[in-house]
Amino acid sequence: MSDNGHPLFEVENLKVAIDGNEILRGVDLTINEGEIHAIMGRNGSGKSTMANVVMGHPAYEVLEGSVKYKGKDVLELDTDERARLGMFLAFQYPMSIPGVTVAKFLHSALKARAEGGDVPVREFRVNLNKAMDLLGVDSSFASRYVNDGFSGGEKKRLEILQMFVLEPTLCILDETDSGLDIDALKTVAEGVNALRSEQRAMLLITHYQRVLNYVEPDVVHVMMDGKIVRTGGIDLAEALEEKGYEWIEQELFHDTDDATSAEAAQA
Repeated sequence: MSDNGHPLFEVENLKVAIDGNEILRGVDLTINEGEIHAIMGRNGSGKSTMANVVMGHPAYEVLEGSVKYKGKDVLELDTDERARLGMFLAFQYPMSIPGVTVAKFLHSALKARAEGGDVPVREFRVNLNKAMDLLGVDSSFASRYVNDGFSGGEKKRLEILQMFVLEPTLCILDETDSGLDIDALKTVAEGVNALRSEQRAMLLITHYQRVLNYVEPDVVHVMMDGKIVRTGGIDLAEALEEKGYEWIEQELFHDTDDATSAEAAQA
């Protein structure tokens, strides 16, 4: 629970469409402070859509439901307002910003969140250097342009570096493990684990179980066809790695057949 007695993050019956096509069909999710949750699912299941909607992407139409952060519904807030509250999204495909250095970008983002908009440069540099050391990032990284010519691993490290600097209380990582070799994956995972705290919650969105070998979640969810259809522990992720998603589809189909038969028998 957050300080006001509400869950840190709560999604209720979220239904979302884009271009008239419904993608999320009633998502329910609750994450408390200190918890790490993982959402797994195939391409097109709605995982990234949920992440984008939570952070206020304008392309999506919310048909029904709520997204609450510390008990406050944030759906009417702009993206920057959500970020100032302490919400953060690490992108699957981070954009490059030629002409803007990493240091300038991070300092500007930090000032936008600070009360009074003032963050002393010296203090910022000390904290930035500490974060880069922790992530094993070379000091020259700060003077490079944001994601301009970055490798996939460097882009993902920058996403984690932003988390270190901004210190959000809700971190959503949208397939941050995609496209990484094992060394880069371990580095990113070490950064995520270093940020784990009793006040911070994280939501990892992924296709594969391998990132969960290095960042162990408290809860694992499976999303299919725009809904969360299964929830469990790390054993659920291991079962998906071993057997794929077909067994869940078969169980859901079987459950649907049973319900249909029961309704027909009562008619």
